[in-house]
Amino acid sequence: VQLQASGGGSVQAGGSLRLSCAVSALTPGRHAIAWFRQAPGKAREFVAAISRSGVNTSYGDSVKGRCTISRDNAKNTVYLQMNSLKPEDTAVYYCAAKTMLPSSTGNPLLWDYWGKGTQVTVSS
Repeated sequence: VQLQASGGGSVQAGGSLRLSCAVSALTPGRHAIAWFRQAPGKAREFVAAISRSGVNTSYGDSVKGRCTISRDNAKNTVYLQMNSLKPEDTAVYYCAAKTMLPSSTGNPLLWDYWGKGTQVTVSS
């Protein structure tokens, strides 16, 4: 499984971005997907996760109410819509995959596949 994150960029506080995670797999919709982020000098932080079907989603406390994760299995792509961005959202954002949602979606060690990140910078 290969993952490619895109859509990062520089925005002002209060702005929005939509990140995309393209999933290369033999069969679409075979993996749960999560987004994590990592700021310089900080641990990797859970942002959001979505089940294979898209029915189940979960969010990290720091983004709850401001982010929406969704997926289009026909396009093998998972999206992260981020609104009301804050400077503290500045980080490299990574997508990760696993065949099933892990029991603890927020634990990065439980995710099997990782893509290269995309930088998000929010200025005040």
